[in-house]
Amino acid sequence: MAFIHHTTLTPSKLELLADWLPAQPWYRGKAGQQPELVKSGGFRLDDPEGEVGIEFMAVTDTSGDRPVTYQVPFTYRGAPVAGADAALIGMTEHGELGQRWVYDGTRDPVLVAQLFALIVGKAEPQMQSTSHTPDPSVSGWFAESGVTTAIASTTVSDDPDGTDLLVETASDGRRLTIHINRVLRPGQDTEGQVLGHVTADAPMPDGTTARTAFAVVHARP
Repeated sequence: MAFIHHTTLTPSKLELLADWLPAQPWYRGKAGQQPELVKSGGFRLDDPEGEVGIEFMAVTDTSGDRPVTYQVPFTYRGAPVAGADAALIGMTEHGELGQRWVYDGTRDPVLVAQLFALIVGKAEPQMQSTSHTPDPSVSGWFAESGVTTAIASTTVSDDPDGTDLLVETASDGRRLTIHINRVLRPGQDTEGQVLGHVTADAPMPDGTTARTAFAVVHARP
């Protein structure tokens, strides 16, 4: 399980996101308006190799007429990934680990593999800010048992509704779409013909939380 360093990041993750978010197709803010972000939830997953930090962060933008909560899957790496410049959110200086490269995790194969493992029950979600502590508020579900987690290929696309991970499994060539809900709406559920999902608590305007779908899985032709 990952060890969480309680130290400084310069610039902070929220500062990196304030520059990155407005350029995303699913951003709901007004053009030219700077986001005002607060961290409002999330969880972590472990990299089996212990090299890549994996975090699913919920951040709330309070700059508009009503607050909007976004989901940003991050990966943190100690060196740049060749050919991944388009996925780079930014670089930051970690108080103990030194320079870190922060990526949009939907483009990082390590995060995609562990997200799928969570969905099929082969990875355990971890508390966002506490070391070596499972997070029982996060759950994955898949309609079938005995699914292997190895992924042969992934294609990623963004649109105003979120991010689609088009994956093909290595064992049987199964073709799936893992849809990442980038805008988290409290109480967002998993109605419809879904094969799997990840659910967790998301903030409501009154300060409480509601069960919300962070990701849903559909079959594709």
